[in-house]
Amino acid sequence: MSSERPEEFSQPPESRGQQTTDDRRDSETADNRRPSDDTARHGATVLVRGEAIGDREPKSPPKDKEKSPRKEVAEAKVKLQSRLPVLDDDPQVGVQKEQIVIRDGKADLAFTGKLLASAAPPSAPNGHWQEYRVYETSGGQYVFSKMTRSVFAEDQDTHQAEVFDPSPSSVPSKVLRSALDLAHSRPLTWMDAAATFFGYDPLAKALYRKLSARFEEHIS
Repeated sequence: MSSERPEEFSQPPESRGQQTTDDRRDSETADNRRPSDDTARHGATVLVRGEAIGDREPKSPPKDKEKSPRKEVAEAKVKLQSRLPVLDDDPQVGVQKEQIVIRDGKADLAFTGKLLASAAPPSAPNGHWQEYRVYETSGGQYVFSKMTRSVFAEDQDTHQAEVFDPSPSSVPSKVLRSALDLAHSRPLTWMDAAATFFGYDPLAKALYRKLSARFEEHIS
């Protein structure tokens, strides 16, 4: 019986070293492909045209701005607005009767007289508008009225009014006449007083055209 042992083949030292080197290289390559702990925790980062773009949380849509509560409107005032530039007392122009003109902060004016003219804008898209009126009393005085209206129930209408007496003895007439005399101008008229009260905005000019063309300034 033979005592020979099976032949054992051992790997050459060079081959073992080469295999160890290859294994280490494969391990390092796998490590390079495996995301780091920080990347795994915070998300991947990608370079796009030199800019680092990480996983970003989606932005929440902006909250809608809180809308202001809608104002309640007064039905009667809405009806007045819908009829502009026509006013309720337009049919009474030139009619002699008892008149009452409201004034804020002062006593209301009560007199017998007639409405000479009134004016209002053609529309009021924002819910506010003004009304201008000129009255002539039976005693020859003039009443100028300016009213600011609103369709909103919580907004109060405002009222302004002044009286002009063309007689030289009246105080307003004396003050205005003195100013005109100093300027060497013509004698004061009720139209001068009306222009002082209403001014020359578009609505005032519309009122003047209904009253008289003499409100225009004539030049040569």
